[in-house]
Amino acid sequence: MNLDPKDIATCLGQDEDFAGRNGAMMPPVVQTSLFAFSTLDELVDGLSAEHENFVYSRGQNPTVEVLEKKLAKLERGESCKCVASGMAAISAVLVGLLEAGDHILFVNQTYGPTLQLAEHLSRFGVEHEVVLDLDPGAIETAVKDNTRLIWIESPGTMLNRLVDIAAVAAVAKKRGILTAMDNTWATPLLQKPITQGVDLVVHTCSKYIGGHSDVMAGAVIGSKKLMEQIFYRSYLLLGASLGPSDAWLLIRGLRTLPVRLRQHEENVLIVGEFLKSHSKVKRVYHPAFTENSENVESELAGYTGLLSFELHKSDFETVKNVINSLRLFRIGVSWGGVESLVITPARENNADALAVNGLPEGLIRLSVGLEDSKDLIDDLGEALAFA
Repeated sequence: MNLDPKDIATCLGQDEDFAGRNGAMMPPVVQTSLFAFSTLDELVDGLSAEHENFVYSRGQNPTVEVLEKKLAKLERGESCKCVASGMAAISAVLVGLLEAGDHILFVNQTYGPTLQLAEHLSRFGVEHEVVLDLDPGAIETAVKDNTRLIWIESPGTMLNRLVDIAAVAAVAKKRGILTAMDNTWATPLLQKPITQGVDLVVHTCSKYIGGHSDVMAGAVIGSKKLMEQIFYRSYLLLGASLGPSDAWLLIRGLRTLPVRLRQHEENVLIVGEFLKSHSKVKRVYHPAFTENSENVESELAGYTGLLSFELHKSDFETVKNVINSLRLFRIGVSWGGVESLVITPARENNADALAVNGLPEGLIRLSVGLEDSKDLIDDLGEALAFA
């Protein structure tokens, strides 16, 4: 893992104003709904630029602002807005930028609720399409005259396939199309899409940035111009603001993010090698393994703990037996916390739906946590006996 020392310093808070808060090592939680002004003129001025002023905590809050400045700096973006969940961040982008007649092109396997939201937006005249062929030429062919936004996941949902981010961004810029990317998998420490030409970056901060499965939050990072549009056209109106206490938890999460990522990487590589050599496992899906490289040169500075593998015996009963036999890997949604989790996209009768999304039937996803890697391997070995 090759982390930028400047990013580590930002996570640790070395650029914070300790003197301005009387030496407190953590920023204060400004638990207020509103801010009072000395004169009516000052209030009016504040309301005229609510994206820059503290007027009402649905707009800006000092504790949340500390987090936003950190995430913008880590992503090399100009501005950030933090919200109450990852879906709130995704909603803010789609609702804030699109209008009737527009088309979204989703590149790679994409987070299910993101596509559900896109389907919902079809009621308002916004079309969408998913392209699973990651060749830049195929992506350009899929672009329509009314394509307004290209949405990227890299690594993608479930199969962790890599996209040539710079190539897709170049296709978009040539056609005057905006790009947005869900960078939750890699975190701002391991991948910086804005430096590769992407316009907006989205994070579900509930995952690695929070890191302890105790907070819900999301973030959008981009240029000041785009973020101002999103602030007024969607964020402020949808009302999914992030509370200061949750922002404080995320600032705390950033403090330990570099060291947690190193341990996640160490564990996932050990677990991945074990699975790759296991007789019951057909294939491992993780960017660290060349079999899933998609011939794309990785821009990742390291690896997180999200990994999938495919069983040779792919029926649902076998998948279920393996998952139910795990002890350390807890069965649950989400990922990115200190604990190890397991889930599958398979259901008893959804083979057709899996095929449409390019997913194999015997797929199991692991979020490899911070437990001892030998214990995790022992747990997987015992469970795979039921495959």
